[in-house]
Amino acid sequence: MENDFSKLKALFINCTLKKSPQLSHTGLLIDVSKQIMLNEKVVVDEIRLVDHEVPPGVSEDMTNSGWEKDEWPTLVKRVLAADILVIGTPIWLGEKSSVAQKLIERLYAMSSMTNDKGQFLFYGKVGGCIITGNEDGVKHCGMGILYSLQHVGFSVPPQADTGWIGKIGPGPSYGDTEYNDKKLGTPVGFDSDFTNRNTTFMTYNLLHLAAILKANGGYPKYGNSSDEWSDGKRWGFTPPEK
Repeated sequence: MENDFSKLKALFINCTLKKSPQLSHTGLLIDVSKQIMLNEKVVVDEIRLVDHEVPPGVSEDMTNSGWEKDEWPTLVKRVLAADILVIGTPIWLGEKSSVAQKLIERLYAMSSMTNDKGQFLFYGKVGGCIITGNEDGVKHCGMGILYSLQHVGFSVPPQADTGWIGKIGPGPSYGDTEYNDKKLGTPVGFDSDFTNRNTTFMTYNLLHLAAILKANGGYPKYGNSSDEWSDGKRWGFTPPEK
């Protein structure tokens, strides 16, 4: 059936600096995208990374590098089970959060591993990002996150990012109803047509690309199998003349 997304699984990883159950403004915007997916019968999962013991590093399991505990080897199974990964982050000093950077580094630690076609592990999966804050940097953060995702093997569709920052400078964050004891009424950002449109477009573009890849079994391994390259296969590549 056309536009049937019910066989897809999506994982949202919220890289807020706030541990549960504190309110996450990024989580509020994540909820908008999640609800669209739930309305389309997608299986949705969410991780708030700061709630878990995940050390920084670029190894699959950091307990091998002196850390006492590392939940990443368990959490990454949920990444691998999903067809879509959406990274959500606030902006601090114009950059994605330190938690988001740590997540990208831990994803990078898996990037040399291969799937059953000999392709890098995240081939066939789709990535996007959601960004919130009350200072400039949505496009800058999106640029870095989406580049990192495609570099480790995720596919990035058009309009794969969305965000909300409001007015530049200290002020209310997405979903706030009061700020400096002044009632704001309607939650801030909820009625932003620009954000609502971009969140909707991002969500459906992620779904469309994920459905196409899933229906076709991911990417053909012709020309992109790391395992076959290591075995000497070169497809149409011709070495440059010396």
